[in-house]
Amino acid sequence: MSEQEPRTTPPALPGAPASADPAASDAPALGRLLQDLASELNLLGHGFAAASGLHATDVQALLAVMRAAPGPGGGPGGITPGRLREELALTSGAVTAVLDRLERAGHIRRTRDATDRRQVLVHYLPGAGRMAAEWFAPVARRTETVRGEFTPAELAAVARFLGRMTDELESLRHAR
Repeated sequence: MSEQEPRTTPPALPGAPASADPAASDAPALGRLLQDLASELNLLGHGFAAASGLHATDVQALLAVMRAAPGPGGGPGGITPGRLREELALTSGAVTAVLDRLERAGHIRRTRDATDRRQVLVHYLPGAGRMAAEWFAPVARRTETVRGEFTPAELAAVARFLGRMTDELESLRHAR
């Protein structure tokens, strides 16, 4: 879809009230919109990977490492290679190869857990976060622009829907 042709919600279903959100009542149209969103996010991730000299799997691993970073309350943060293997559904050898590439590229570091020296924790380096932040800053700006078009109640419903979809898809992935 080009910038000249912005995607809009699909036309209302025949017989649906004019005020009803057609995407909410038209399951196939909603499914297409979710597929389109997933595709665009995937393409952005691939673009970041290419610009960063990474493989798409490396980017998924880096995102998982970044999500495991300590929060504002502190804590050691980090993710174990075993947990990363589970999250990405990779073999242990593949995780080692990904971590080796990320470490060589200066995105992560591996440390020993302070309480259990046998355990390795993977942390992202500040430079990796800056690179991602710079790459995805336009995405964040556009997200804020679109977010501003919705009421807090609408955003709460969208957040609840996306959260539930993510939970269900994660559950499905793990069940397979």
